Amino acid sequence: MASDLLFKSISDVAPLLRSRKLSPIELTRLTLDRIEKLDKKLNSYITVTSEAALAEAATAEKEIASGQYRGSLHGIPISIKDMFATRGVRTTCGSKVLGDWVPDHDATAVARLRAAGAVIVGKTNMHEFAYGVTSDNQFYGAVHNPWDLKLVPGGSSGGSGAAVASGLCFASLGSDTGGSIRIPSGVCGTVGLKPTYGRVSRYGAIPLAWSIDHVGPLARTVADAGLMLQALAGADPHDTTSSGRPVPDYSAATGENIRGVRIGVPKQYFFEHVDPEIESAVRTSIAKLESLGAQLVPVSLPNLDLCSPAEAHITLAEATSYHEPYMRTKIDLYGPGVRTDLDAGRYLLATDYVKSQRARTLLKHVFRDAFKNVDVIVSPTVPAFPPVIGDVYVQSGDLHEAVIDAFLRFAIPYNLTGLPALTVPCGYSRVGLPIGLQIAGKPFDEMTLLRVGHAYEGAVPEHRRPPLD
Repeated sequence: MASDLLFKSISDVAPLLRSRKLSPIELTRLTLDRIEKLDKKLNSYITVTSEAALAEAATAEKEIASGQYRGSLHGIPISIKDMFATRGVRTTCGSKVLGDWVPDHDATAVARLRAAGAVIVGKTNMHEFAYGVTSDNQFYGAVHNPWDLKLVPGGSSGGSGAAVASGLCFASLGSDTGGSIRIPSGVCGTVGLKPTYGRVSRYGAIPLAWSIDHVGPLARTVADAGLMLQALAGADPHDTTSSGRPVPDYSAATGENIRGVRIGVPKQYFFEHVDPEIESAVRTSIAKLESLGAQLVPVSLPNLDLCSPAEAHITLAEATSYHEPYMRTKIDLYGPGVRTDLDAGRYLLATDYVKSQRARTLLKHVFRDAFKNVDVIVSPTVPAFPPVIGDVYVQSGDLHEAVIDAFLRFAIPYNLTGLPALTVPCGYSRVGLPIGLQIAGKPFDEMTLLRVGHAYEGAVPEHRRPPLD
């Protein structure tokens, strides 16, 4: 069945394309047909590029037939979060402020995916200017969680999470400033990878807070996230914060076992105020990792209470700085939530920003010391299940809190420190909602994250299943 094919991994489908048992045109048509069928309910796309996608698929088919196979992404339908510049295609960043902007260039990440032969089927819906965690967009409509259409899909890359989970693309390009790749991946039941800061170029991505913005993939499997990262990673002269470190062969990580890997289990913060079902699933997952040969090591992470205020101050200051020119001329085009945040940033004291940067340095030292004794640190991805669209509070165990506070809480430590973090599905609630396991690592050690994530994923194949249509 077509839907079965669309829920296969890139690793499964790529050999079929390479051997010409499957046509890129056929695969792209199936994807576009599914978007046409389901996205009326999900609203995961702002723009669908059907004509361009079919042209790219036709080019891929000719190249593969002539022996010019570019690699595992060649002919694979993917989507792009609508905050990345795409040449000749409207890029809104989920806002009316940029509602008519058609870039004349591609973001570096987009250009690299094109160079790998990926077929871009559209631009996904998102929280306005990536400044939120629900993807409840007043201009382009709310994105719906494919596991329960009444619920939010997380954000800000909510459209990407919903599209990947629902078979509306095989992977998506997202961004992560406070968890915007990992949150929707966690609550939509997909894999999300936030690489180390500087591992992937941010050039051509509309910034939220440039010193904590990250670019990375949302995918169906850990191996697929590695394939996406392989295409995306590397230095870029257009982005001075990008790293010149050599890019390893990430596929090698998914062929190794995890015997002897030291799994850090936090003593504080990451298991506080967590829904009991989420904590139980994550604790069970940690036990599974131990059964696979990993060594569990308790790890102390003091001062993480500084994360939320530090991230809020840095984001407020940097976002307001970027948006100032638009706010002078297009203030009425902003949604009220984002406008309120940006207005607040005008009154942030310079001393608050400096203190937050100092706190950030302290937090980097906290994790540096922790990683002397462990290889990865595991935790829940989010502490609560997604709320109904429009609700602003969730129940995180014993704590009734704002959804933005809950969803950011376990993600932002790794944005502030720039450390890589991966989320993988690790179970389901009693009512069938996905639960995510977060695996964080040392700087530029995405290999170990992929190794651990892939081993876990292989041991619990029942955690990889699609939502109902």
